[in-house]
Amino acid sequence: MNRRNCKQVMVGRVAVGGDAAVSVQTMLNTPAHDIAGSVAQAKRLQTAGCQILRAAIPDRDAVALIPALKEAVSIPLVADIHFDYRLALEAVAAGIDKIRINPGNIGGEEKVKAVADACRAHGVPIRIGVNAGSLEPEILAKYGRPTAEALRDSALYHASLLEKYDFTDIVLSMKSSDVPTMVRAYELTAESCGYPLHLGVTEAGTERMGTIRSAAGIGSLLLRGIGDTIRVSLTADPEREVETAKDLLSVLGLRSGGPRLVSCPTCGRTGIDLIGIAAEVEKRLRAVEKPITVAVMGCIVNGPGEAREADVGLAGGKGKAAIFRKGQVVRTVDESCAVEELMKEIDAL
Repeated sequence: MNRRNCKQVMVGRVAVGGDAAVSVQTMLNTPAHDIAGSVAQAKRLQTAGCQILRAAIPDRDAVALIPALKEAVSIPLVADIHFDYRLALEAVAAGIDKIRINPGNIGGEEKVKAVADACRAHGVPIRIGVNAGSLEPEILAKYGRPTAEALRDSALYHASLLEKYDFTDIVLSMKSSDVPTMVRAYELTAESCGYPLHLGVTEAGTERMGTIRSAAGIGSLLLRGIGDTIRVSLTADPEREVETAKDLLSVLGLRSGGPRLVSCPTCGRTGIDLIGIAAEVEKRLRAVEKPITVAVMGCIVNGPGEAREADVGLAGGKGKAAIFRKGQVVRTVDESCAVEELMKEIDAL
C-alpha cells in the first residue's frame, strides 16, 4: 500500500513518519511513584515488542522515574505532561526521548516557548495529543460538539503555537472514542498537514471491544496509508495492547516476520476440540519467529486441501488429526498429541 508522505521525526533511535515502519506504543499503568514496579513492567513490555513507551509524569517526584527506566530498558521513552510546563522541562533535562503535551493546557505562550526551546536544544520531538475533552471553548462553540473538524482544528492550532517558535518536530494525534469521528479526524488532518500521525481510539474499552474498535479505526486508516505509530488502548494489561497492535500490523501486511495462524470456524462435522487446539497453537506460536503460515482445520477430508497454501498444519476428525505440509498429509496422530506433533513439524521447517 502507498504510505502518506510526511515529515520524519526521531524518537530516540526509532524513526516515526517518512518511510519508517509503523511503530507500536503503549503506556505504563503502574503508579508513577512505584519505580521498581514501573521498571519491571517496562522490561516486560520491551520483551513483548513495545517500541516506544509512555509514562505519566504527574509531579516533580515522578521525574525520577525517567533515569530509572532509561537504565533498565533500551526502547525510547515518552513523558506524558499535563498543566505544568516545568515538568516538561525537567523531563527533557532527565533524558526523555519525547514529550506528549497539549500546548493549550500548560500555560501562556512564554511557557510554550520554553518547552519548544528545550525540546529543540535536546532533539526531543513533541506529540500534540488532542481529544474530545481537551477542545478549546471557541472551537466547541464553532462546531457545537467534538466533531472530526473540531479535533483537526485543535490539533493544527496547537501545532501553530509550536511553529511560532520554530519548532516542527511534531507528531499529532486526534483521538476519539467514536470510531467514525476518529477516522474522519485523521483523514482531515492528513489532508491538512505533513506531520506524522499517532493513531489510536481513546477510551476504546475492554480487551474485547477495545480490540474491535481499534481494529476498525486504526486498521481502516493504515490500509489507506495514514498513520505512522499506533497505540491500541485497552482496559487490560499493557502487554495485551502490544500483542494486539503487533497482530493488527501483521494482518495488514505492515509487519514482517513471525508466523501467521489461520483456522476454520467450527461446524457440525468437527470431530476434535478445534477451539481449544487453535487457542493452544496460537499461544505456542508466540515463541516462534519463522515467517510461516500455520493452519488449524476442523475437517480431515477438506482441511488439507483448503489450507494447501499453509506451510504446515493439522486437520482433525473423530479424535484424530492429520499433520500436513503444503496440503500433503505426512502422518495422522491422536488428538491428544496433535499440538505437540504440529510443533515438531514447525521446528523441523
